[in-house]
Amino acid sequence: MPRSVNSVASRARRKKLMKLAKGYFGRRKNVWTVAKNAVEKGLVYAYRDRRQKKRNFRALWIQRINAGARLHGMSYSQFMGAAKKAGVELNRKVLADLAMNHPEAFKAIVEKVK
Repeated sequence: MPRSVNSVASRARRKKLMKLAKGYFGRRKNVWTVAKNAVEKGLVYAYRDRRQKKRNFRALWIQRINAGARLHGMSYSQFMGAAKKAGVELNRKVLADLAMNHPEAFKAIVEKVK
């Protein structure tokens, strides 16, 4: 008996992956083997960088808080330690936004924790 191959499913699978390769340069967009490798690598990068993005933003917030705190004579670690003791419930994202866009509000927080 001849071997049965489900070409409908195979084509659908390839079509789905080629759709993900749309917009790539050169053979990466239209040659199956090259596109498959490019898409797989791209998905790996996407997975990795979703986690890296969180690290990068946290580092950015820390730099902004540090710059704002140093304007008022404190280092980042001194400020965060004092804020914890004073019971300030604001996270780094909010503190960084205040330090950058609302310096008077950030100054009030610094004065409160000193």
